[in-house]
Amino acid sequence: MHRVLIFGLLSLCAIGAAWAAPDEIQVYTEELNKPGEYGLEQHLNYTVKGQQTPDYPGQMPSHHVTQLTPEFSYGLSDMLEAGLYVPLAITAAGDAFLNGLRVRLKYVAPRQIDEAVFYGLNVEIGRDAYRTSESLSGMELRPIIGYRDAKWLASFNPILNMALSANVSRQPQFEPSLKLTHRLTDAARGGIEYYGEYGPLNHMLPADQRAHTAYAVVDVETDGLDINFGIGRGFVNAADDWVLKSIIALPLD
Repeated sequence: MHRVLIFGLLSLCAIGAAWAAPDEIQVYTEELNKPGEYGLEQHLNYTVKGQQTPDYPGQMPSHHVTQLTPEFSYGLSDMLEAGLYVPLAITAAGDAFLNGLRVRLKYVAPRQIDEAVFYGLNVEIGRDAYRTSESLSGMELRPIIGYRDAKWLASFNPILNMALSANVSRQPQFEPSLKLTHRLTDAARGGIEYYGEYGPLNHMLPADQRAHTAYAVVDVETDGLDINFGIGRGFVNAADDWVLKSIIALPLD
């Protein structure tokens, strides 16, 4: 089965990729599937109050849109994990769309059991629909830098998003994200997640033109499930004002 997943990754590499979209609102940490282990994360996001005017003809405004994105994963080794995203969207009118496919390969550097600092890199590629991006192909590079101990988790993802289609700018876009949580109980953590849009890496936008979104989040481990829930507020130039998000993770083995 893992040969099929790797073949799928290579096949999609040949046809291009997609920008990271609001269907996945997540800060990556050091967590990986064990070698040979399958996993599923169900992403569910709902834009309570969002963009209502398209930025370009054919764009699907996000207001009252529900994003349902299953993410399948497989542990290739102690350091590598492959993943496949299937982004689905349901509009306020009840119309449902498949918004492309994305694949990823995640690397986390080996470390000692008592070592708190971690780092790695996630590479994501795929195809997108014109409803969600002017570029039908692109690539995401997501470095992962973090710290985890018994009480605290901090993870920083200085993301670079790159469009590959010829009809749009191919300048890498800097979109940093940050997660900071503190253990509340044996099974729960609480904290914040931050997502920013800073513009082209070689000529970042002035501070008053950047977009920022902050989420109050809770992470819960219960009955073999890992659940992330968050309420997000957009600031300054964010396209969406209020967003609800959740991720339910479970092993498939």
